[in-house]
Amino acid sequence: MDLNGECEADIENIQDAIPVEEETQDLSEFFKVFGDPTRLKILFLLEGHELCVHVIAEIIDMQQTAVSHQLKILRQSRLVKYRKEGKHVFYSLNDNHIKDLLRTGLEHIKE
Repeated sequence: MDLNGECEADIENIQDAIPVEEETQDLSEFFKVFGDPTRLKILFLLEGHELCVHVIAEIIDMQQTAVSHQLKILRQSRLVKYRKEGKHVFYSLNDNHIKDLLRTGLEHIKE
């Protein structure tokens, strides 16, 4: 800051910190998925377990159709993956990045 109270900075170099528009839009959509308490509960359940819909529904005390709807959103956002075994569909976190985001977020709010 100079003596007149004006802030001088290398604007072009600082602007490089902002991802391109498409990336910021995609990231915004990605984080919106985390904005629902039910989806967060499901993600935390799947953090260490591969579970089917009826087990998830029982644990969080919701209808299977409602849980299936939330799982569809999580699948579309690539936060969970699934595999079929006969008539059952088992869900798990897509990768460790999701687990890291959940743990980091929880750690942050507990501070």
